[in-house]
Amino acid sequence: MNLNHPIFRATLLAGIALPGAAHADDVSIWRAFVADQAQGMVSVIDLETGEIAETFALEGPASLYATSSGEHVFAVQGNANIVQAIDTGIAIDDHGDHGDIDITEPALLDTAIEGQYPVHFVEHHGQIALFFDQDGATKIIDESDFGTAEPRIVTAGAPHHGVAAAYGDYVLITEPHPEDPSNLPVGINVLDANDQQIGDTYACPGLHGEASSGNLLAIACDTVLLMVTDSADGPQITHLPYGEDLPEGKSSTLLGGVGIQYFLGNYGADRVVLIDPHQQAFRLVDLPTRRVHFAVDSVRPQFAYIFTEDGNLHRLNTLSGEISATLPLTEPYSMDGHWSDPRPRIAVAGDEILVTDPNAAQIHRIDAVTFEPSGTIAVDGLPMGIVVAGGSGAVH
Repeated sequence: MNLNHPIFRATLLAGIALPGAAHADDVSIWRAFVADQAQGMVSVIDLETGEIAETFALEGPASLYATSSGEHVFAVQGNANIVQAIDTGIAIDDHGDHGDIDITEPALLDTAIEGQYPVHFVEHHGQIALFFDQDGATKIIDESDFGTAEPRIVTAGAPHHGVAAAYGDYVLITEPHPEDPSNLPVGINVLDANDQQIGDTYACPGLHGEASSGNLLAIACDTVLLMVTDSADGPQITHLPYGEDLPEGKSSTLLGGVGIQYFLGNYGADRVVLIDPHQQAFRLVDLPTRRVHFAVDSVRPQFAYIFTEDGNLHRLNTLSGEISATLPLTEPYSMDGHWSDPRPRIAVAGDEILVTDPNAAQIHRIDAVTFEPSGTIAVDGLPMGIVVAGGSGAVH
């Protein structure tokens, strides 16, 4: 892997333990959590057996988010006005040179957080910020305290399609559009432990999309990215403008690299953009047709995966900026129609890539090393959203 590519230089993240890098005597386990597009249902799949181990009934259809610890999956149910959590049954205790793993049965927790139209979920150092659009407020809680403590509630001034992130006692929260809060937010405010604003609003017109990579949080705006870093004085924010050589456009969905520090964003319907925050470099990648979904690989950090509406899965080399392989996988899925219509989603579980195929009621399994199909798993209904939890460790 060429980490000093002359056009796109990536920065290695320190201290990242890659899942799947196991000792010979370790136990490995991976579970996939799959949400139905139309029903309040999550299926838990044991990827060792390829069988559905558990099914949980939710209040409504959910978007799923796995925490960085891998211990919980949060089910954000906007139309049901509730956020529920699933204990994955997998806990890995990192001891530096090895990890211990504790495996139990997955369980839907009794506790939930309610509010009007939850949408954005942001985790930062174990603190979870849930933004409720129609309340114009965020509810913040430590992952370890979910179910035992009340969340901190921070208001943004008006209902809007917002987002928040917790930085210790500090909170980043969106500034609603002053004339019409139904429009996208216009900036980010930094609040202290007493919910008082520190300094001026950081301008970010058309704010939509955020992601973390290592110690950086990126927030997408119409003309720039806001780059947020930790400091002793709280979160520090700088502007990273889009490159002048880029065509007109913007990112509104961002993913953060794991193992290599970069960001991957959408840029128009049939392009993605690779962003090197240290070199302030933007590299456009043209796709053969419109993009449906994309995901980064935390085990093989030089790769990301993009599913396009022609039914193909593409492997993107994040260092060279080139599509290195393409795999025909499903029947076509048009991007015409509603944004939430049933369409494939991608997740990476150790040494395999998983792609949901709601119209065929199945999940495709792809060997991540050979980039060849390795099987399918049948799931009733319209399996769409997917996240995974797992890894390797010693059992004591």
